[in-house]
Amino acid sequence: MARSIVHMDMDTFFVSCERLTNSKLIGLPLIIGGGDRGVVASCSYEARTFGVRAAMPIKMALRLCPQAKVMKGDMELYSKLSHDITQVIEEKAPIVEKASIDEFYLDITGMDRFHGCYQWTNELSQSITKETGLPLSFALSVNKTVSKIGTGESKPTGKLEIPETMVKSFLNPLSIQKIPMVGDVTFQLLSRIGIRTIQTLSEMPAEVLQQMIGKNGIDIWKKANGIDNNPVEPYTERKSISTEHTFGQDTIDIQKLKSILVGMVEKLAFQLRSEEWLTSTVVIKIRYSNFDTETKQCRIPYTSADHTLTRSVTELFDKLYQRRMRLRLIGIRFSGLVRGTYQINMFEDTEEMLSLYQAMDRMKKRYGFDAVARCAGATLKVKNK
Repeated sequence: MARSIVHMDMDTFFVSCERLTNSKLIGLPLIIGGGDRGVVASCSYEARTFGVRAAMPIKMALRLCPQAKVMKGDMELYSKLSHDITQVIEEKAPIVEKASIDEFYLDITGMDRFHGCYQWTNELSQSITKETGLPLSFALSVNKTVSKIGTGESKPTGKLEIPETMVKSFLNPLSIQKIPMVGDVTFQLLSRIGIRTIQTLSEMPAEVLQQMIGKNGIDIWKKANGIDNNPVEPYTERKSISTEHTFGQDTIDIQKLKSILVGMVEKLAFQLRSEEWLTSTVVIKIRYSNFDTETKQCRIPYTSADHTLTRSVTELFDKLYQRRMRLRLIGIRFSGLVRGTYQINMFEDTEEMLSLYQAMDRMKKRYGFDAVARCAGATLKVKNK
């Protein structure tokens, strides 16, 4: 039996959230991002017609669309609305995977015995918009890859069904850039040998493609042929990541404690980014020399950035550690995880900060985590739980 997989994506989510709270923004070319040296986190369709795109430097975006209104963005608002959307979907859908702050996969296989799958999905999308006021697009097909591509093709506020018999005819004329996993480097490489459409790519021998672009070649070939057996995995499958540090000798050295916390945060944040997670809840634990244990937590906008998480952890530690008794253990846990790659806060950080994170992560992946570290936590080596 063919699967029925839905991909739902909120339309220009950050922009739509801002327009929900301020109707005067409707119809304006709008850019969500940092200051003059920042980057575009999101932009309205009115701005996109001028060539503005996400991750583009703000200065370049304003040269393309000088009349655009630039807003810093409100991640607390976006996180809240994301939770609201998730609750609506989870109340109705049997299996839900939250792929990012504004993107969802649903497995509704077998539901057509009771309802038409397309009709059910359309009714769900209407419920989401009615209860949250936010627009979305969706596509229904046989697997995650085809559904995701379908959603992209249906935007904005599109509704698309791609049955199994139409998968090839739908995919074939599209650019290979529509395939998840095909980035700029792979696109340029394949374009040089005349492979620009999904049909041409699908007709290549899979082994040749693997020789050209490495281990991902087979996966890309399968996607080009509409093959994707990956299941829809509930995003709550992994609830948290954590690490603890037990001292060989109990300590009251505040500077040492904070230095260790920085190193712990850096290691956990790198794990978040490597596995494409974002966290929305920070928990800190301390255990005194008399074995009394205390914890404190706070909710934060979704992030995986060291400096943002370090700030939250440090503030929590200052509020929690009041007894000035020696400590034997400190621990950090990041929970409320969702899939996502918004690696840093694009509303506050510069293009240089984006590049720095990307460079540091590349070095750590190639040479090991300890190849590069922040000065404040460089002396610590901790093992994640």
